Amino acid sequence: MTVEKKTPEVPYANWRQMVAKYQQPDVRKAVWQIINSFGGLLLLWALMYWSLSVGYWLTLLLAFPAAGFAIRIFIIQHDCGHGSFFKAKQNNHTIGTVCSLFTFTPYLYWRKSHAIHHAHHAELEERGIGDIWTLTVDEYRNASRMKRLVYRVFRNPFFLFVIAPAVNFIILQRFVLPGQDKWKRHERASVLWTNIALLALYGTLSWLIGWQAVLLIQLPITIISSSAGTFMFYVQHQFERTYWEHTPEWDYTLAAMHGSSYYQLPRILQWFTGNIGFHHIHHLSPRIPNYRLQACHDENPTLQEVMHLTIGKSLQTMSLVLWEEKQRRLISFAEARR
Repeated sequence: MTVEKKTPEVPYANWRQMVAKYQQPDVRKAVWQIINSFGGLLLLWALMYWSLSVGYWLTLLLAFPAAGFAIRIFIIQHDCGHGSFFKAKQNNHTIGTVCSLFTFTPYLYWRKSHAIHHAHHAELEERGIGDIWTLTVDEYRNASRMKRLVYRVFRNPFFLFVIAPAVNFIILQRFVLPGQDKWKRHERASVLWTNIALLALYGTLSWLIGWQAVLLIQLPITIISSSAGTFMFYVQHQFERTYWEHTPEWDYTLAAMHGSSYYQLPRILQWFTGNIGFHHIHHLSPRIPNYRLQACHDENPTLQEVMHLTIGKSLQTMSLVLWEEKQRRLISFAEARR
């Protein structure tokens, strides 16, 4: 697959001046987003409970828009983690923590791993936390047979976008993973407190309407939202002419603008995903709240000179699995064999 990429002649030297005015949170927009996101999910949750008496086919249909609202709530949690949703730090922490009960993602623990992702995105020596496992061609060829097999399974689209997301959000987010047990105490503790809160919330719901009903409603919402969210994150960074660099030459601005894409979605999907398709803008300045990303993109032509992906083009990226350092592009297993 060959995707044409526009590269500006002049690097983004004055990007800080460009983004400055978009970094101010708007309380009215933030509160309205909370109302329509949580309100939409709770309404659909109630409709899904009612639909169980009609037919499970209807419940599953309703799970798709419900998953969209769950993704939107994750974006709110995401912005709170960056301190961009509200001006007050405590307000961000409070709303981010509430969101975690709907996203199954411990707020403070996830915030730490996501901060590492932003600090070292596309830096070859710093892979491993908050990103999609990616090997270079040479690393893959020099790996043991077992490691190559595990990597091929991991990068299989069915595993990566169907199985892994559900396992991650339902199971792995319940534990402090190896290598992260030295993080700050309150970050590690957020995993435990989130688990306790989830047990209390869904235990109460199970007592009120039965555990079978809770499972039949919440499981498809979580599976769909986690799969869609994982694919969104994947295509924002894993395209053919993306950016990866070794530490001495790694550049924050280039990593943001050339290592992140502009995912051009239909309006309804852009709304459900909280404008995260403007991912290059987000990586350039994480302090811009999601409801200001489009304005920043539209009003600054220089920031539009990045990789544009549509849904059709994004589907083609699933075969790109290895970073070819000499050609500076992601390639498929078939290309690596050649």
